[in-house]
Amino acid sequence: MGNITIKTAEDIEGMRVAGRLAAEVLDYIAPFVKPGVTTGEIDRLCHEYMTNVQDTIPAPLNYCPPGYTPYPKAICTSLNDVICHGIPGDKVMKNGDVLNIDITVIKNGYHGDTSRMFYLGEPSILARRLTDITYECMWLGISKIKPGAHLGDIGHVIQQHAEKAGYSVVREFCGHGIGKVFHEEPQVLHYGRPGTLEKLQAGMIFTVEPMINAGRREIREMGDGWTIKTKDRSLSAQWEHTVLVTETGFEVLTVSPGMPAPPAFIQNLATAPA
Repeated sequence: MGNITIKTAEDIEGMRVAGRLAAEVLDYIAPFVKPGVTTGEIDRLCHEYMTNVQDTIPAPLNYCPPGYTPYPKAICTSLNDVICHGIPGDKVMKNGDVLNIDITVIKNGYHGDTSRMFYLGEPSILARRLTDITYECMWLGISKIKPGAHLGDIGHVIQQHAEKAGYSVVREFCGHGIGKVFHEEPQVLHYGRPGTLEKLQAGMIFTVEPMINAGRREIREMGDGWTIKTKDRSLSAQWEHTVLVTETGFEVLTVSPGMPAPPAFIQNLATAPA
């Protein structure tokens, strides 16, 4: 298992709380995501909600992995051709834009990490289809999670579904183990072969967060050292949940009253504690 931590009952309870709070930030911000608003305003509102209402810490703020400069904002806002790590700023969003908001909160030392796609006004048919397929990719990956399965099973089903739709899977960024540490083992690739990589066991917690491009999978990094865009300027979409491997399957930890319902083909799968 390498350095993969198996969470205790206490850890799992802490992660349930953190996951719910992260999802509730997305519930809170949804009505504010509309044309004419800046990504910086979305960040300000989320930051105030986390610190003043939830008493949580925004994990991205001043986060500084090796080789990076400290991340300057409380959330990530990835607009249109931005794949991930978009820094909120003065950009005014307009009708037809699509936005990913990525939230990670820290509560009592535990990290809850989740992201959703939002439409600004009326999206294009392409944007809606890409967003829907990416959502299905995430849930198909989650549906493979159970003790004895392999991480490669998750990546394989995501890659298959995305490529069948004519889309591509970003390779440079992936899901990750999470707990008292923001990013830990294992890495959760969104492509791969079934039966490969680490075997899952109860007590593991990690994110499933496929980044799917409408065009080619190649990326380009912006001068701020954080923002990642599609090289061909095609649209990109991402969804993310934090998931626990249970004794019988999985439990999604980043649940909230306002979260979108799983796709119909997932409805019959357990997503709550047994």
